[in-house]
Amino acid sequence: MLTAVDFHQCLQGYLDKFDDLVHRYIQTALHYEELKLVIDDYSRFVTDEDNRNAWEQLELDQSDALTSIAGQLRAISARCVAIIEKYRALRLQQGHAEITDYFKNIEACIEKEFGGFQITSASKVLMVGAGSFPMTPLLIARRTGAEVVGIDIDEEAIALGSSVVKQLGRGLNIRLENKRVEQLEHLEGLTHIIFSSTVEQKYDILDQLYPLTNDEAVVAMRYGDGLKSVFNYPMKELDGRTWKIAEYVLRPDDVFDIALYQK
Repeated sequence: MLTAVDFHQCLQGYLDKFDDLVHRYIQTALHYEELKLVIDDYSRFVTDEDNRNAWEQLELDQSDALTSIAGQLRAISARCVAIIEKYRALRLQQGHAEITDYFKNIEACIEKEFGGFQITSASKVLMVGAGSFPMTPLLIARRTGAEVVGIDIDEEAIALGSSVVKQLGRGLNIRLENKRVEQLEHLEGLTHIIFSSTVEQKYDILDQLYPLTNDEAVVAMRYGDGLKSVFNYPMKELDGRTWKIAEYVLRPDDVFDIALYQK
């Protein structure tokens, strides 16, 4: 197990690498390989059991310092996730369709997304934070035949994501839009809602959705607590007057966990 000093140095090292790679993104796939290696390594770091144990011990001793660096890492790694999706979409346009360890981990998570709340061909799914390489909408639509709407506030992400859907999702019922939740119509027909773990305001958006959705809607909130909070926005406690926890989908080997909410 890493010492406290080594652990902090490791986290600072990732922070420095991510910051450098964010500033080198120029809307081309030039630095794809470098970022892929860092994110794949970071995914393994976050899911390593020894590192989780070290984090828990450090939380007891140095909570303020951990909170500070976790917040910085969470924000910069979220930006890097957005960029690696852009790189992957750009490379798909160039004829490269390889998949990284990080994307394999995410796709494994999608398989278990809704626990006992199954998606069928009659479902209507909303993905908040669809990104530039909309894996979740593609997998859900392909395997279930459900209608899937993906939204993202990043205009470039929607443009790239639409090109990915056009190439990989021909014939599937997927729509991507550069909109916020309050700009969408017919939300009362939603059966399932998924939040990306890298959407910072996800709990504010969840509150917005409460009066706009029907009583049967199920929400899959991707989150990361503990060491996973350096890679995901964590869970927040709700007062129980609106949404309530229906089920936890805890995956120690995956980069995020899932909380399922119902009204």
